[in-house]
Amino acid sequence: MNTSLDLQTSDALVLDEHAQKLLFREARTANAFTDEPVTDEQIAAIYELVKWAPTSMNAQPLRVVVLRSAEEKERLLPHLAEGNRAKTAAAPATALLAADVDFHEEFPRTFPHFPGARDMFAGDEESRVRTAELNAGLQVGYAIIGVRAAGLAAGPMTGFDADAIAREFFPDGRHRVLVAINVGKPADNAWMDRLPRLPFDEVVTVL
Repeated sequence: MNTSLDLQTSDALVLDEHAQKLLFREARTANAFTDEPVTDEQIAAIYELVKWAPTSMNAQPLRVVVLRSAEEKERLLPHLAEGNRAKTAAAPATALLAADVDFHEEFPRTFPHFPGARDMFAGDEESRVRTAELNAGLQVGYAIIGVRAAGLAAGPMTGFDADAIAREFFPDGRHRVLVAINVGKPADNAWMDRLPRLPFDEVVTVL
């Protein structure tokens, strides 16, 4: 149930109450899904929202591989923590979200007004890795909201062998796997009890 503060802050937002609940207040991490497929159209629609995430210098380092078939899932499951395997096998889709270390190669297209952008990063892979992981992480947050906006549930996971998944699905060695997200319609038993969130006055300092 909303507290009085929840109601006051809700009124201060331009999103209607339904959208607030869908994307934030009632959205949950799903652990079980129906067998209803996730379509090509839904995947494309989600990306068309996610691509607007802000990234430094418009770097856009996120790269995604979506697995739907049982055969592709079998390649993934051995690299997941045991507690993540059954729900991933049963999910209609699993998205692997990775950071492309060579994002700078796209700067002539994505940051065209600064011709020196590519060369600025070309010789400094350590800086590229930091930049790629931070900015792809921002895009991951958008991806979860995008899944919810499509009327689907997201089950993000970080319990896995990231290096092994990268070797299996990003074999060029130029990607850092950050998150795997199970996607689909939530089943009746999809949710665990919601855990507490830290209150505003413990997190935010307004100066």
